[in-house]
Amino acid sequence: MNKTILIFPAGMPQAVAFMQSRKNDDGRLIGASSLVLDPARQAYGDSDWLQLPFVNHADFDQSLLTAIQEQGITNIYTPHAVVWDYLNRLLPALAPAVSLLNTTPANAELDAFRVATQWARAVLEQPIAVAAQTTVKPDLPLLSIAALYRHVQDIPGMCDHEKLRALYEIARSCPTGDVVEIGSWWGKSAFILGHLAQSYDLGNVLCIDPWSETGIVSEGADSLVEAAFTHFSAEEAFGVFLVNLLPYSHGRLNYLRMPSLDGASYYASHDSVNNTVFGNTSYSGQIALLHIDGNHSEDSARADVAAWCPLVAPGGWIVIDDYSWPFGDGPRRAADAYLTSHQAEIATAFFMGGALFIQKKVQHP
Repeated sequence: MNKTILIFPAGMPQAVAFMQSRKNDDGRLIGASSLVLDPARQAYGDSDWLQLPFVNHADFDQSLLTAIQEQGITNIYTPHAVVWDYLNRLLPALAPAVSLLNTTPANAELDAFRVATQWARAVLEQPIAVAAQTTVKPDLPLLSIAALYRHVQDIPGMCDHEKLRALYEIARSCPTGDVVEIGSWWGKSAFILGHLAQSYDLGNVLCIDPWSETGIVSEGADSLVEAAFTHFSAEEAFGVFLVNLLPYSHGRLNYLRMPSLDGASYYASHDSVNNTVFGNTSYSGQIALLHIDGNHSEDSARADVAAWCPLVAPGGWIVIDDYSWPFGDGPRRAADAYLTSHQAEIATAFFMGGALFIQKKVQHP
């Protein structure tokens, strides 16, 4: 028998999201609200909407029982903590055959924060030794690390937890200077870099990305990548980047919407970036942390390395993302060539979370 699910209160954002995720399933979804005028009603058909009293009203129990019997309700979903608790105690006696689909909403609300705190505690209790040549600064407080983890989960993009840990560790041994990212797209790693730069007072962050369809797919990349990117809009990605980073910029982060090599020329000849979105941001012209995640063709990756790595300060870090990438080897070839030709300048290098991390020596021989 198909389920008939009552969603109550149907106007809460979590309730609307639940309805949308289940509307193609077999069975019937019925929205219910205690509000006389609930904007969520338009998402449901007239026959799939009920008016119920507030749970603390004397008529609620009987009204719910009548709805269950007349509509054949088999399950109830509620994202409201008070409603869930009341129904959890009421249903076994009122309608034993009807069950709640979700556990207490308190867990759903708090699980993400609990996971973030657990991750932060693991970072502090199980540190990763990166063999940095420079002085390693103290760990951030537990809550600051948890905040980094928690907020980065809300930004789309690809940066696994191992890479996040590695970025946190190298930030502790970075000198003072600019933090530059080549390839930002939706802004996930840009947020990470911005949080770490501010936490360790490294310097301001500059994101460089053309946000254009012509620069999305790497020449020679797996055809699966090319096919997947037909579903993406570069213009929309730029908007997503702005929305994600605007609350955290505070004059410490900005962008150049241009190809990497044009960005390198601009960076070398200007000491600030100014636009109507993030305002004016100053830069020192010396890079403390460089994150390369631009076009993944070998030629483009080599060009990025050649243009930007010389600008990294002694003791600074270079991160070449997707050093291990199942859809092509452009970043790996470019990184290996740099390791070979600049061996005398490199203090340490390690691989983690799909990226290669390289620290320059403080003093060249």
